[in-house]
Amino acid sequence: MMLDLSSSVMEIATINVQTLPQTATIMNATKFMLSKNFRRFPITDAGTKRLRGVVTATDFVNFFGGGSKHGIVRNRYNGNLAVAVNAEVKEIMERDVVYIEKDASIEDLVELMFEKKVGGCPVVDEDGVVIGIVTERDILKLLAKRRKIDGITSDFMTKNVVTIGAKDTIETAMKTMIKKKFRRLPVIEDGILLGLITSREILAYFGRGEAFKMLEYGDVGEAIRKPVSTILWNSEINMHRDVLILPKDVLISQVVSSMIEKGHGVALIVEKGRLEGIITEKDLIKFLYESS
Repeated sequence: MMLDLSSSVMEIATINVQTLPQTATIMNATKFMLSKNFRRFPITDAGTKRLRGVVTATDFVNFFGGGSKHGIVRNRYNGNLAVAVNAEVKEIMERDVVYIEKDASIEDLVELMFEKKVGGCPVVDEDGVVIGIVTERDILKLLAKRRKIDGITSDFMTKNVVTIGAKDTIETAMKTMIKKKFRRLPVIEDGILLGLITSREILAYFGRGEAFKMLEYGDVGEAIRKPVSTILWNSEINMHRDVLILPKDVLISQVVSSMIEKGHGVALIVEKGRLEGIITEKDLIKFLYESS
């Protein structure tokens, strides 16, 4: 049976949601996110599973040096990240959580996510207990099935793409992500696209990469001053070596099917080796939803 937008949000939600308690350490939360390959997950009360917050990969980037949450390290732990990562995850979680109630419709959910500019949303019951979670990918899969879609990608892509240089530092990449509110940055050298790094690559760098090893010494200054290429060429932590690259005249329908098939959240639009634009799951959802 084909779902419509008036269907319950629970029809597309992932149930049996894995959460962490507020008392989990930041380092354990980092490892948890990496092991599950999550982009976000709810933080709950240990006993009741009531929703208390949400942590995203971007929150970790912010904490490790990208933004204001790094103040926790500087001010509360005298700059010692090795100690700070043992703080409770509630210190960096987002407390003003965007959530949806189980009886809401898919249309309610899409409108809420557009309004609040979030890429995922926990589903709660009448007691505030987390019973599901919905992501942009869940919505994209639904909308892609509902109608014949078309349009030229170059008409809907973001053209003035914020990028990072391969020789720029990892610290610069983190600060750029937080300042611009992006979770991914194409890496460019001499105008040529080399690859893509996202907040999850940064997370992996601290959770199991070179910076993680330096945590033993309490000083990761050297690690974050290394060039972005340190992450880009490390196959153990770079999850986006197989970047989805498409030409600018490709149809929206082809972008959607490629993203769903390959499990990517973004496509880079490239002509003759040069980056022309970028299109994300959020862009595609907006196009499909508004044309439905």
